Amino acid sequence: MQAAVVKEFHAPLEIQELPIPEPGPGQVLVRIEFSGLCHTDIHAANGDWPAKPTPPFIPGHEGIGRVEKLGAGVIAPAIGDRVAIAWLGSACGHCRYCIDGWETLCEQQQNSGYSVDGTFADYVVVAAAFACPVPDGVSSRDAAPLTCAGVTTYKAVKVAKVAPAETVAVFGIGGLGHLAVQYARIAGGFVIAVDIQDDKLAMATELGADHVVNARTADPVAAIQALGGADVAIALAASPASFDQAFRSLRRGGRLVCVALPADDGVLTIPIFDAVIGGKSVIGSIVGNRNDLADVFALHAAGRTKVIIADRKLDQVNESIADVVSGRIAARVVFQL
Repeated sequence: MQAAVVKEFHAPLEIQELPIPEPGPGQVLVRIEFSGLCHTDIHAANGDWPAKPTPPFIPGHEGIGRVEKLGAGVIAPAIGDRVAIAWLGSACGHCRYCIDGWETLCEQQQNSGYSVDGTFADYVVVAAAFACPVPDGVSSRDAAPLTCAGVTTYKAVKVAKVAPAETVAVFGIGGLGHLAVQYARIAGGFVIAVDIQDDKLAMATELGADHVVNARTADPVAAIQALGGADVAIALAASPASFDQAFRSLRRGGRLVCVALPADDGVLTIPIFDAVIGGKSVIGSIVGNRNDLADVFALHAAGRTKVIIADRKLDQVNESIADVVSGRIAARVVFQL
C-alpha cells in the first residue's frame, strides 16, 4: 500500500510502499477513500507538543473508507460498511471517564496518526468499536473533515452551552472555524468571526456570521466589546495572543473555550480580579466522542452544515502542509486515495 510517512521531525513526509497491515483481535482493516489534513497532523510531523509521537509513523485522523477485513471476535462493523477513523482510535472502556461518556479523557486512549498509525495510507487498522458508521446522507469527501474539524467544534459549542441569542466569537476561521461558525448558528447564537485574512472572513459571512473582525487591521477586543462583548469565545487559532484576545473579548459571565494547541506549551495568563468579579470561565475542550460524531453526521445529512474543501492527492502532502501553514487554504484539505 501507499502511505505518507513521518521519518523524522521537521522533515518532509515520504511517500512509501508498505505492507498492508493485518487486523488483530477486535480490530478491522479499512480501505481508505478520503482523509483530511488537520493542523494536528502538522504538529505531529514537527514534534511540536510536549507529548510527541515516535517516528516513523503515519499521520492522519480524518479517514473515511470501507471495512475489508475483520479481526478475531469482531461482530460489527461488517465487511463493506463505510466507517470513519477519528482522532480517538481507542479507549479502555472501563475507567471513570469512559463510563461517564468522556472517553476522550481516557488516560489509556490511543490516537490515530499519533500514537498509532493513521489514515494517510491506502489501508489502516482500527479498533472495531471506534470505527464510526457514516450514514448514507453524508458523502465520504465531506465526512472526512467532519470526523475531526466537525466533531471538535461541535463539542466546543456544546461544552460552552451556547444558548439562543447569545453572542459567540470564533477566533480563527479555517478548517475548524468555518464549521464552528455553523454550529454556533445552529445553537441559536449570533456569531462574530475573527481572523487575519479577508478571504476567510468573507467565507464566514457566506456561512452565516453576523459580524466579522480582521484582527490584523483592527483590535478584536475593542471591536467585540463595542458590539456588547461575547458570551462565548471559541479559541481556534494556534496563537497564545489570540487566546488572550478571546478572553478579553468576553462580557460578564462569559465563557472562553480553549481548543487550539499552540506549539510547545503555550501559556494563558488570566487576570484573576476580572475573572472573579466578571464571573468568567475558562473551559478546555478536546474532540467529541462517538455519539458527538454521530450528531455531526446527522446534522450534515440534514443539510444543516457545509464543508469547504480543497481537493488533493496524497503525493501532494508536503505541498498541502506548506499551503495550510501559509494560510493559502480557505478551510480543509482532503486527500483522495
